[in-house]
Amino acid sequence: MSSLQQLPQRRQRRSVVTGIGVIAPNGVSTEVFWKATREGMSVIDLVTREGCEQLPLKVAGEVRDFDPAVLIEERYLVQTDRFTHFAMAAANLALDDARLGRADYNDSPFAVGVVTAAGSGGGEFGQRELQHLWGQGSKHVGPYQSIAWFYAASTGQISIRGGFKGPCGVVASDEAGGLDALAHAGRTIRRGTDAVVVGAAEAPLAPYSVVCQLGYDDLSRVADPYRAYRPFTEAACGFVPAEGGAMLVVEEETAALDRGAPVRAVVAGHTATFTGAARWEESREGLAHAITGALEDARCAPEEVDVVFADAFGVPAADHAEAHAIADALGRHATEVPVTAPKTGTGRAYCGAPVLDAAAAVLSMEHGVVPPTPNVFEVNHDLDLVTVSARPAELRTALVLSRGLMGSNAALVLRKCPSGSPS
Repeated sequence: MSSLQQLPQRRQRRSVVTGIGVIAPNGVSTEVFWKATREGMSVIDLVTREGCEQLPLKVAGEVRDFDPAVLIEERYLVQTDRFTHFAMAAANLALDDARLGRADYNDSPFAVGVVTAAGSGGGEFGQRELQHLWGQGSKHVGPYQSIAWFYAASTGQISIRGGFKGPCGVVASDEAGGLDALAHAGRTIRRGTDAVVVGAAEAPLAPYSVVCQLGYDDLSRVADPYRAYRPFTEAACGFVPAEGGAMLVVEEETAALDRGAPVRAVVAGHTATFTGAARWEESREGLAHAITGALEDARCAPEEVDVVFADAFGVPAADHAEAHAIADALGRHATEVPVTAPKTGTGRAYCGAPVLDAAAAVLSMEHGVVPPTPNVFEVNHDLDLVTVSARPAELRTALVLSRGLMGSNAALVLRKCPSGSPS
């Protein structure tokens, strides 16, 4: 036997969720978000943002009743865009939920990192400063224009504000980047970092940002909030955009247990693929491969999946591809497992959407209930889509799916882990 074979195997560092923070159209806290999600509330409504009145986009998921000054210091507010306000506020809530304070890492600030995903960056801040440039001249452009619009701004500001000096990064991989960020956090923890503040939040409803989205053929132009976003039905007519998102605290399991933190779920497996922009037929194979890979990564059999949080794009070709991808990957179990898409009640917050789904998946496993898919009634695919009201169920494993307009696909497996059990 070689000397290498005689060495004891090193235990793999496992990533667990210990904190959740949500800033969403249906709730500016995790508790309010979960109550609305569980009850199947739809908050998609007419767009009220100034400057959007005459634009073809008529409905969206707006975050209302959000005062960033209550949660964020003024010196950070003036430097940052609304999408970073959401991320910083959600990070605050997640850290509080995880009971991870400065006293826990003052002596080891390099043990905590930050990873976010972003699709567009700070459109509102950028638009305002460009208007100053065009209308008043360069001397009227603020110094923070150079950083506030940047898609990496949220990672940087959360890191600076929290004093986190561990590995930091930004994932730019389309809407699926929200799940990819969680996987990146898991890999970071396996390499030795103790905790990562991870997630995504978007603010795509400033006039400039909306105009940019009007080039998407898949954007719903329907003006009725209850009919604008109905995936997996004959009435599917595109997706409704939204703002907001979620941040999670993901920790190495032993480190979390040592400090008495509750272990809420295990980040068990992930795979990402790419099949090209708007190639929905090809996304079937790509998403199925992502699901299969995530299950293998989690050492999870298809029949062990207890609930699927669907991408639910809302375009007939995309919905058809997703339904078949689930069937391809899960086999006969595909028609038995409950499927849900709570985002039909809030809209798709781009990179923030799959992180909100991941948060909802953790909460679903904790509460033993599958939340419904708002505004969807007559399903025309062979899926057990949960509609109208929540469904009680014993949930141990959740599969979260995401795809993007540019062709990214991702699947994430979350597993329930009893608090205090390092199984």
